[in-house]
Amino acid sequence: MGLADKSNEIQVIAKNKKAYHDYFVLETYEAGIELFGTEIKSIRNGRVNLKDSFCSVDSGEMFVIGMHISPYEQGNIFNRNPLRKKKLLLHKKEIMKLFGQSQQQGLSIIPLELYIKKGRAKLQIGLCKGKKLHDKREVAAKKDAQRTIEREFKERY
Repeated sequence: MGLADKSNEIQVIAKNKKAYHDYFVLETYEAGIELFGTEIKSIRNGRVNLKDSFCSVDSGEMFVIGMHISPYEQGNIFNRNPLRKKKLLLHKKEIMKLFGQSQQQGLSIIPLELYIKKGRAKLQIGLCKGKKLHDKREVAAKKDAQRTIEREFKERY
Protein backbone atom coordinates (compact mmCIF):
# COMPACT_ATOMS: atom_id res chain seq x y z
CA MET A 1 0.00 0.00 0.00
CA GLY A 2 1.58 3.26 -1.12
CA LEU A 3 1.48 6.67 0.45
CA ALA A 4 -1.07 7.92 -2.11
CA ASP A 5 -3.50 5.12 -1.20
CA LYS A 6 -3.38 5.94 2.50
CA SER A 7 -4.06 9.67 2.01
CA ASN A 8 -7.41 8.96 0.31
CA GLU A 9 -8.69 6.88 3.21
CA ILE A 10 -11.42 8.15 5.48
CA GLN A 11 -10.70 7.47 9.14
CA VAL A 12 -13.90 7.73 11.19
CA ILE A 13 -13.17 9.24 14.61
CA ALA A 14 -16.64 9.65 16.18
CA LYS A 15 -20.27 8.99 15.26
CA ASN A 16 -23.33 10.58 16.80
CA LYS A 17 -25.56 7.53 17.25
CA LYS A 18 -28.00 9.52 19.37
CA ALA A 19 -28.71 11.79 16.38
CA TYR A 20 -29.97 8.85 14.31
CA HIS A 21 -32.14 7.77 17.24
CA ASP A 22 -33.68 11.20 17.84
CA TYR A 23 -33.89 12.59 14.28
CA PHE A 24 -34.79 11.74 10.69
CA VAL A 25 -31.79 12.79 8.57
CA LEU A 26 -33.05 14.53 5.42
CA GLU A 27 -29.79 15.80 3.87
CA THR A 28 -26.10 15.56 4.72
CA TYR A 29 -23.24 17.99 4.11
CA GLU A 30 -19.49 17.79 4.62
CA ALA A 31 -17.88 20.70 6.46
CA GLY A 32 -14.34 21.46 7.50
CA ILE A 33 -13.65 22.60 11.07
CA GLU A 34 -11.45 25.45 12.22
CA LEU A 35 -9.25 23.86 14.91
CA PHE A 36 -6.09 24.62 16.88
CA GLY A 37 -3.03 22.35 17.03
CA THR A 38 -3.76 20.60 20.30
CA GLU A 39 -7.40 20.03 19.28
CA ILE A 40 -6.49 18.16 16.09
CA LYS A 41 -3.97 16.06 18.05
CA SER A 42 -6.67 15.16 20.54
CA ILE A 43 -9.09 14.32 17.69
CA ARG A 44 -6.50 12.02 16.09
CA ASN A 45 -6.32 10.21 19.46
CA GLY A 46 -10.12 9.74 19.29
CA ARG A 47 -10.89 11.94 22.30
CA VAL A 48 -14.00 13.67 20.98
CA ASN A 49 -17.72 13.46 21.80
CA LEU A 50 -20.51 14.59 19.45
CA LYS A 51 -23.40 13.73 21.78
CA ASP A 52 -25.76 16.67 22.49
CA SER A 53 -24.00 18.92 19.95
CA PHE A 54 -25.75 21.06 17.35
CA CYS A 55 -24.97 23.69 14.73
CA SER A 56 -26.10 27.30 14.65
CA VAL A 57 -25.66 30.23 12.29
CA ASP A 58 -24.36 33.49 13.73
CA SER A 59 -23.78 36.55 11.48
CA GLY A 60 -23.43 34.47 8.30
CA GLU A 61 -21.06 31.89 9.78
CA MET A 62 -21.89 28.40 11.01
CA PHE A 63 -20.63 27.09 14.35
CA VAL A 64 -20.84 23.72 16.06
CA ILE A 65 -21.80 24.06 19.73
CA GLY A 66 -21.45 21.37 22.38
CA MET A 67 -18.84 19.25 20.59
CA HIS A 68 -16.44 18.15 23.33
CA ILE A 69 -12.76 17.78 22.36
CA SER A 70 -10.82 16.59 25.40
CA PRO A 71 -7.64 18.52 26.25
CA TYR A 72 -4.46 17.03 24.77
CA GLU A 73 -2.30 15.48 27.52
CA GLN A 74 0.97 17.05 26.30
CA GLY A 75 -0.72 20.34 25.35
CA ASN A 76 -0.11 22.21 28.64
CA ILE A 77 -0.73 25.98 28.11
CA PHE A 78 -1.84 25.59 24.48
CA ASN A 79 -5.02 23.63 25.31
CA ARG A 80 -8.33 25.36 24.59
CA ASN A 81 -11.72 25.15 26.27
CA PRO A 82 -13.08 21.66 25.40
CA LEU A 83 -16.61 23.00 24.77
CA ARG A 84 -15.77 26.22 22.89
CA LYS A 85 -17.86 26.83 19.77
CA LYS A 86 -15.95 25.81 16.67
CA LYS A 87 -16.36 27.48 13.28
CA LEU A 88 -17.44 25.26 10.40
CA LEU A 89 -16.02 25.84 6.94
CA LEU A 90 -18.83 25.82 4.37
CA HIS A 91 -19.64 27.84 1.29
CA LYS A 92 -21.82 30.90 1.95
CA LYS A 93 -24.59 29.47 -0.29
CA GLU A 94 -24.66 26.23 1.71
CA ILE A 95 -24.83 28.14 5.00
CA MET A 96 -27.70 30.31 3.80
CA LYS A 97 -29.58 27.30 2.37
CA LEU A 98 -29.24 25.37 5.64
CA PHE A 99 -30.18 28.41 7.71
CA GLY A 100 -33.27 29.12 5.56
CA GLN A 101 -34.50 25.54 5.72
CA SER A 102 -33.93 25.28 9.45
CA GLN A 103 -35.85 28.52 10.09
CA GLN A 104 -38.80 27.89 7.76
CA GLN A 105 -39.42 24.20 8.29
CA GLY A 106 -38.36 23.93 11.93
CA LEU A 107 -35.48 21.58 11.15
CA SER A 108 -32.26 21.16 13.11
CA ILE A 109 -28.66 21.04 11.92
CA ILE A 110 -26.93 18.21 13.79
CA PRO A 111 -23.33 16.87 13.58
CA LEU A 112 -23.50 13.21 12.55
CA GLU A 113 -19.92 12.05 12.12
CA LEU A 114 -16.37 13.31 12.57
CA TYR A 115 -13.66 11.85 10.35
CA ILE A 116 -10.24 12.58 8.91
CA LYS A 117 -10.04 12.77 5.13
CA LYS A 118 -6.76 13.54 3.35
CA GLY A 119 -5.23 14.67 6.64
CA ARG A 120 -8.01 17.16 7.41
CA ALA A 121 -10.74 16.87 10.03
CA LYS A 122 -14.21 16.91 8.46
CA LEU A 123 -17.61 16.99 10.10
CA GLN A 124 -20.64 15.46 8.42
CA ILE A 125 -23.65 17.53 9.37
CA GLY A 126 -27.25 16.66 8.68
CA LEU A 127 -30.41 18.64 8.16
CA CYS A 128 -32.68 16.73 10.54
CA LYS A 129 -36.31 16.55 11.58
CA GLY A 130 -37.07 15.51 15.14
CA LYS A 131 -38.70 12.15 15.80
CA LYS A 132 -41.73 11.83 18.01
CA LEU A 133 -41.94 9.03 20.58
CA HIS A 134 -44.17 6.88 18.35
CA ASP A 135 -41.67 7.26 15.48
CA LYS A 136 -38.87 5.97 17.72
CA ARG A 137 -41.01 2.98 18.75
CA GLU A 138 -41.87 2.26 15.12
CA VAL A 139 -38.20 2.26 14.07
CA ALA A 140 -37.26 0.02 17.02
CA ALA A 141 -40.06 -2.41 16.10
CA LYS A 142 -38.86 -2.54 12.45
CA LYS A 143 -35.27 -3.24 13.55
CA ASP A 144 -36.46 -5.97 15.91
CA ALA A 145 -38.57 -7.58 13.18
CA GLN A 146 -35.63 -7.46 10.74
CA ARG A 147 -33.34 -9.10 13.33
CA THR A 148 -35.93 -11.86 13.90
CA ILE A 149 -36.23 -12.50 10.15
CA GLU A 150 -32.44 -12.70 9.76
CA ARG A 151 -32.17 -15.05 12.74
CA GLU A 152 -34.85 -17.37 11.32
CA PHE A 153 -33.22 -17.31 7.89
CA LYS A 154 -29.83 -18.15 9.39
CA GLU A 155 -31.27 -21.09 11.38
CA ARG A 156 -33.03 -22.61 8.33
CA TYR A 157 -30.18 -22.28 5.83
